[in-house]
Amino acid sequence: MRFVTFTTDVRQDSSIGVVLDNRIMNLNKASDGAIPNDMLSFISGGEKMLELAHTVVKNPKHDSLLSLDEVKLLTPLLNPPSLKDFFAFEDHAKAGAERRNEKLPSEWYEVPAYYTGNHREILGPEDEIPWPLYTKKLDFECEIACVVGKHGKNLSIEEASNYIFGYMIFNDVSARDVQKKEMALRMGPTKGKDFANVFGPYLVTKDEVDPKKDFALTVKVNNEIWSSGHFKDQYWGFPLMISHVSQEENIYPGDILGSGTFYKGCGLDLNKWIQPGDLIELEVPKLGVLRNRVGVPSKYKELDYKRASATK
Repeated sequence: MRFVTFTTDVRQDSSIGVVLDNRIMNLNKASDGAIPNDMLSFISGGEKMLELAHTVVKNPKHDSLLSLDEVKLLTPLLNPPSLKDFFAFEDHAKAGAERRNEKLPSEWYEVPAYYTGNHREILGPEDEIPWPLYTKKLDFECEIACVVGKHGKNLSIEEASNYIFGYMIFNDVSARDVQKKEMALRMGPTKGKDFANVFGPYLVTKDEVDPKKDFALTVKVNNEIWSSGHFKDQYWGFPLMISHVSQEENIYPGDILGSGTFYKGCGLDLNKWIQPGDLIELEVPKLGVLRNRVGVPSKYKELDYKRASATK
């Protein structure tokens, strides 16, 4: 099933729905209120909630159906409990090491590394991507995001597959000049990443897709193809990532795990940079097109704490 979160002109509160061809079924209305209006509550309801959604989709009520033109799609999951973003593509990792005149460390093959992102700064399709005043090099990253479906801890890789609810496109927006300074200190990234995480347009359940076959990735900027790749080229898969995160740590419904970008799935790998006003489109045929325009920055202001420290 392809789930969405949306609003309408008539009702500004968000609702969740299922995409049926060129229409959206309001699941709360179709189920007479039995299905909640937010995706996190729906996912937390487990298999019973999914079964109920399948039942109401088979017998759609006319007044629960809306055309896509009648709604504004939001990020599918408005309030994820956590966000962890991995570094799963070997060629992308190697390219980063080469830019630093280094060899990719052997530890990369031993630990599926990730950073903890800001799960509060979440954007959706058609939302404007903010350009932070402290960066001169804004970048995108074309990724796949996996959403956890249930609570677990200390999971094996085999068990972890059963904890996946579904997948969506993820644009991991990055301030590269700031990120470079943070990573030189072997910390972060923080301010280089935490201002914008974009997801959507759909959250597609795991039974509808095969990541090794279906996740062809295309990046377009201003209608020009900048790069393409495929999720099958990843080194670390989502079951392994989930298992790794769950070791001595609880995972919960709605937790998001990002794959990291494929090689040349970002401007940094391409040495090609987006500009204010650019239109970015990340396309994965089974997951839709995540489309956003880049905002216009305020006056540049460097993050300069040396002067502040000196005047303490």
